[in-house]
Amino acid sequence: MPTPEPDPRFNEFVILQAQNAGLFLGQIPNPVSGEKEVNLRAAKSVIDSLEMLENKTQGNLTATEYQLLKMALNNLRPLYEAAEDE
Repeated sequence: MPTPEPDPRFNEFVILQAQNAGLFLGQIPNPVSGEKEVNLRAAKSVIDSLEMLENKTQGNLTATEYQLLKMALNNLRPLYEAAEDE
């Protein structure tokens, strides 16, 4: 099985999605209002998309890409659960 080729767009995409989830979870202030806002539905949608990406790309990522995606999900899931409990 050939080694996956790195694609910087993948890392940028995962980081962008993680930032969006952080915004929706109130971790990052809204760039327009400057206020922290929570939108659980939007945050869940982003997390679900990252989980789907994780499942669909198994065995197709470089070690760095895999670690980035795993780290993003491992950081976002508890934040979502905490926001859900508030």
